[in-house]
Amino acid sequence: MTEPPHAQTGRRAWIAALLLLPLLVAGLRWASFLPSVIDWDESLYILQAREWLRGNWPITGVWDMHPVGAPAVIALAFMAFGESIAAVRLLGVICVAATGYALIALVRVMGGGRAPGFAAAALYAGHSILLGGLSSNTEILFAPLVVSALALALAGGPPWPRLLGMGGLIGIALVIKPVVAPEGCLAFALLAWPWLRARRWRSLALAALAYLGMCLAPTALAGAVYALRGEFAEWAEATLLAPFVYAAAGVTLETALYRIVTAALALRWLLVLGLLPPLLLLRLPDAALRRLALFGLGWLLVGVLAVTAPGHFFPHYFLILLPPLSLLAAVGLFAAARLLAERRAAPLALGLAALVALDIVGGDLQARLSRGFAMGTPDAPRRIAAIVNDELRPGEAIFVANYQPVVYFLTRAALPTRFPFPVHLTGSFGSLAGVDTDAEVARILAARPRFIVLDRSEWFSMRPSAMAMLTEAIEEHYELAASFVEERGTVELYRLLEPD
Repeated sequence: MTEPPHAQTGRRAWIAALLLLPLLVAGLRWASFLPSVIDWDESLYILQAREWLRGNWPITGVWDMHPVGAPAVIALAFMAFGESIAAVRLLGVICVAATGYALIALVRVMGGGRAPGFAAAALYAGHSILLGGLSSNTEILFAPLVVSALALALAGGPPWPRLLGMGGLIGIALVIKPVVAPEGCLAFALLAWPWLRARRWRSLALAALAYLGMCLAPTALAGAVYALRGEFAEWAEATLLAPFVYAAAGVTLETALYRIVTAALALRWLLVLGLLPPLLLLRLPDAALRRLALFGLGWLLVGVLAVTAPGHFFPHYFLILLPPLSLLAAVGLFAAARLLAERRAAPLALGLAALVALDIVGGDLQARLSRGFAMGTPDAPRRIAAIVNDELRPGEAIFVANYQPVVYFLTRAALPTRFPFPVHLTGSFGSLAGVDTDAEVARILAARPRFIVLDRSEWFSMRPSAMAMLTEAIEEHYELAASFVEERGTVELYRLLEPD
């Protein structure tokens, strides 16, 4: 039977919307291609990826307390698009678009319409520019994997293929960052619920073992590779033990509350709209929206557990909440739209979702324009790198004492240490590295790196012992080559004095 013309038109419009989603995401995240630095962690992952492609492996060559997944994904982006900051930010666009598609799939497998799924994708894309999400950070990289695993858990069909697919997705996400564990458990619980209700204990136990094996396989493979290289102890200490030491340190209640409040203010649209489904649960117009509201609320609670588990509440941790909040906000928009204008609910809700996303981008643009129109001019790390590259001799090292590791990436300099992340070397988390970091700083300064980069706004974040050694070395052996004014303070570039 031939489809009516309006159905064919609707299908073509839907296909066009799906094809245009990556362009929408790229338009919302355009500002990510401007700065060299958005987030400290991303700077380190970029450096790790570059060094890895040159044979200098993460952890043993470039130390960090995170698993190797993030630098691995960025290294793949470098292989595909070339070694540049733009390649990393394009990776972010791809991941946000993929998360949008996964949200659409999740809504569809739960019986929701096309429009709520697309609204959730648009809301996620718009809010992904907040809280450091413009960078290709771990929360942006693993989001499509987690949302896809949840969509698989809720989809119909034979359970075992879905279980293995979920395990593979969560396993890869875990090797990017272990905080996905609570959401991985949620995915298994959703799939295993029928077995539990039917008391099929044997099937449940076999499924749990298979899922656990799939989830742990990528991490075990990484450990095996390092073991074959004779570096298992370093890998285990960095990726298994250091995160527990880090989480145990935590932050004060005052700091935690401050970071929670500022994150809530940034996500105010999602929080307000996301509160509508629970408040209107009994008045939601159809069963699909009620299912989505209940699922979204449970998912949000699990996400809160993932955010709070590390105990530090850095802004980018709250990006974990974006997918469930975007889903709840989309349901809230459609519930409100149907109550206000039942026949025009879909276009009204999609229009409101677009306005919310544009408001977020407009706020970001306003902040950027307030600094002047020269948004595409070289920023401080690029200007530092230009001076360094102009004067550096082959094989010479520089020392970025308390500034962004991306400066190493932008220069041709040799790394002076396997601990290029300042907070691990000169900052307050020196105990995580498992070495005498004061001795490491002394060794670097004794080697007389050609340049030293010093961020005065981060000066008092360093350990007093590191501050004293840097002060002495700079006074005796270096001259000020240039200084750069940033919003937070002055960054100074020191040049080694030539011997008389």
